[in-house]
Amino acid sequence: MIRIASLLFLLVVVSNAFGQGEENSLKGTPFKDRIVFGGGLGLGFSNVQDFISVSPVVGYRLTERLMAGANISYRYTNYKYYRPSIKLNDYGVGPFARFTVYKNIFVQAEYEYLNYEFPTSSIGENTRKTFNSFLAGGGFIQPLGPNVGFYLMALYNFSYKNPPAGEYLPYDSPLVLRAGVNIGNFGF
Repeated sequence: MIRIASLLFLLVVVSNAFGQGEENSLKGTPFKDRIVFGGGLGLGFSNVQDFISVSPVVGYRLTERLMAGANISYRYTNYKYYRPSIKLNDYGVGPFARFTVYKNIFVQAEYEYLNYEFPTSSIGENTRKTFNSFLAGGGFIQPLGPNVGFYLMALYNFSYKNPPAGEYLPYDSPLVLRAGVNIGNFGF
């Protein structure tokens, strides 16, 4: 039921975007000016754990207010507390749609396919699983220049469920917080 409600939400957003008429048109805008790049980078190093996260994003502005695109993600975690240390690699991909509601405020919906590892024992054995998520939420973009913006967003993972005892999921809760930089023509 939650997935159906989420899909309806996305359809309303997309149909609203295309219903805006000529004021929402990008006719005459060159292809290269409609492309948006961005993403996030996460680093953390300590005597207990190392963490590296890379998540590039590419999008295409369909209209002044609607952008569609895809992201890929890679996470490396090294838990040094254990001997030998536990090294995990996660990777994922997913399409998204982002609609600007008002000025720099947007809503976003996305699907994420994530292939992740988790330790099954303390002697270096890992298990690999996949997790499919449907996320939706909103955020804010702060312009840093004519074609650069910093974003913050909060998404709700509608596919999240509490894991059974002894099971590991890639998310600790259904709330997903993200921050990053986008480069491209946002129409600020």
